[in-house]
Amino acid sequence: MTRKTTAKRSIVEDGIDADRRSMIKGAAIAGLAALPLTAAAKSASAQQARDAQPVEDPRARFPNDQPAQEQAWPGLQRDMTPRPDCGETSYRGSGRLAGRRALITGGDSGIGRAAAIAYAREGADLAINYLPQEEPDAAEVIELIRREGRKAIAIPGDLRAEEFCGSLVARAERELGGLDILVNNAGYGWFLPDILEHPSEKFDQTIKTNLYAPFWLSKAAIAVMKPGSVLVFTSSVTAFSPASAFLGYSATKAAIVAFTSALAKQVAKRGIRVNGVAPGPIWTPMQIYFGAPANNVDALNASTPLGRMGQPVEMAPLYVTLAEGASSFVTGSTWSADGGRL
Repeated sequence: MTRKTTAKRSIVEDGIDADRRSMIKGAAIAGLAALPLTAAAKSASAQQARDAQPVEDPRARFPNDQPAQEQAWPGLQRDMTPRPDCGETSYRGSGRLAGRRALITGGDSGIGRAAAIAYAREGADLAINYLPQEEPDAAEVIELIRREGRKAIAIPGDLRAEEFCGSLVARAERELGGLDILVNNAGYGWFLPDILEHPSEKFDQTIKTNLYAPFWLSKAAIAVMKPGSVLVFTSSVTAFSPASAFLGYSATKAAIVAFTSALAKQVAKRGIRVNGVAPGPIWTPMQIYFGAPANNVDALNASTPLGRMGQPVEMAPLYVTLAEGASSFVTGSTWSADGGRL
């Protein structure tokens, strides 16, 4: 037999051996796949089945028949009928913000409350700011956060004062041991359909609450934040589709969109991300204190293609997603959640 023939046979045999090894490996894998589930795997599978969320029609998930009601500013969520759903019994966390430290303004009710509950259940420690008149709502939120085993710091005060905004950030950063997330959520608006009847003090309160406060708070927070930190602003659908009776409110919410984009570009070099959320009409205390006609609730429900206002808990996932590290390439954006209104 020649050397060439021997070499050829060796190559063929090696190929056959390789095929056999591949077949044996494939059979082993198939065998493993056919093995019965371990107790741990069965338990995990059962838990997933229990946690499965039912498929729901978004039109019918929440009510659209809230009765007409009115409260004096700033309003209390606990006295609303029905009470807004902020995820108190429904939001489930999965550790997406574990170890983070967050400050949320307007954290006593509405969207801020929903964000606070979600952040706590995702593993974050929190400080919330609110007006002293909102203490009953804030006390509930603090209790909900602590039930999750997270640190909860209540810091009441009026954001229209620059000095207070600075002290708010300093206290939150000190008592939390750092600051990774700032949610500029607190806002103010008033129903005034005629500019000739628009008091300057109402316009001033809107500008101070919705623009000056986020500017002061962001400035103080960025000074102590480390790379990887996040700012989230609450804008509004009125930024893109202004409501004529909300002249000041619409103007400030549009400004927040621009502020968010510009600030994101400015602080990218610090490794800090900045984004915003633009909610549509949401069932919060603002809907019953701002001087609108009694039938405004019906009008707001009818204003979305889904035929209802949103609930604060429906906004919470956006605030979590924008704050978590997995969204590291998302900055300078404003996400809308308006029931299809735009």
